[in-house]
Amino acid sequence: MRWTAAAAGLAALACHSPAPAPPAASASGGRYAMGTVLEATLHGRDRAALEEALEALFALAARLDSLVSLYQPESDLVRLNRAAGAGGVAVAPETAELVARSLELTRATAGTFDPTVGALVALWSEAARSGALPEPGALARARALVGPQHVRVGPGPRVELLRPGVSLDLGGVAKGFALDRMLPLLRERGVESALLSFGQSSSWALGAPPGAASWGLLARAPGGGFLGVLHLRDLALSVSGSLAQALEIGGRSFGHILDPRSGWPLERRREALVVAPRGDLAEALSKALLVGGEGEGLARVEAEPGCEGLLADADGRHWTTSGFAARVAFEPLP
Repeated sequence: MRWTAAAAGLAALACHSPAPAPPAASASGGRYAMGTVLEATLHGRDRAALEEALEALFALAARLDSLVSLYQPESDLVRLNRAAGAGGVAVAPETAELVARSLELTRATAGTFDPTVGALVALWSEAARSGALPEPGALARARALVGPQHVRVGPGPRVELLRPGVSLDLGGVAKGFALDRMLPLLRERGVESALLSFGQSSSWALGAPPGAASWGLLARAPGGGFLGVLHLRDLALSVSGSLAQALEIGGRSFGHILDPRSGWPLERRREALVVAPRGDLAEALSKALLVGGEGEGLARVEAEPGCEGLLADADGRHWTTSGFAARVAFEPLP
């Protein structure tokens, strides 16, 4: 799901509820980080402090990227995967915290989100290159390497992958984790409201923009057109599409999101939108909603306090949790 272009690349729509007097200063900017662009719009009283806050955000994103990227050869994550089955690896505290949090989210979503899908990702990437579906035996072997039981965190900032071939991929939650760590930086520097977005798929709406009661975001539908307007205040948002990065194998389109339980990628064009009090939780639940669908997926979102979700099909149908419309003041469009 994409958002119409505006400040910080998101549609900031006017909300008509009364709002406090606007802050005296604002700052915005964007920088490439974590495989996409981190965009930020900040409001407060001190322009210099806001500029410092922007730089702090970008520096934090760059540090986390250096730790958990799969494309930087000496990142903590690459070293961990390389050492699978060979003992624990000393990592940065942030890496250990992110791995531990990801395993918590795996258990909370009953395995519909799982960071240990690296072996399956590699298998399906090879299938796309060869043009042939994986053999059942190869799929079974990759599935046997998936699950939180294959990972040990601690003591201290150490992580161990317990079997050769186990591989972590933290891309499904790292941006939300980064956004959560950015909020204290903003508050320390006197930021009164902010809209942060990684590639318009993982966002945090802090407070409200000047003259408004909330941040208004226009959400596109998976089949074209728009779903409606979301009004967010002090909420994290994650948007995941099942076929956003499709693989073509034997004339079939497979998405980049896998069901960790079956080992198969999703084939139905859908988008999931989840709001939550934490960015990492929103990210994990948006994947769980895609995988679990309108039954199991919605129930998992509904079970988490403060979380709501919307699942949209390309054919125009959509489903929501019971409190979605009220929580985000959702205004559907015809």
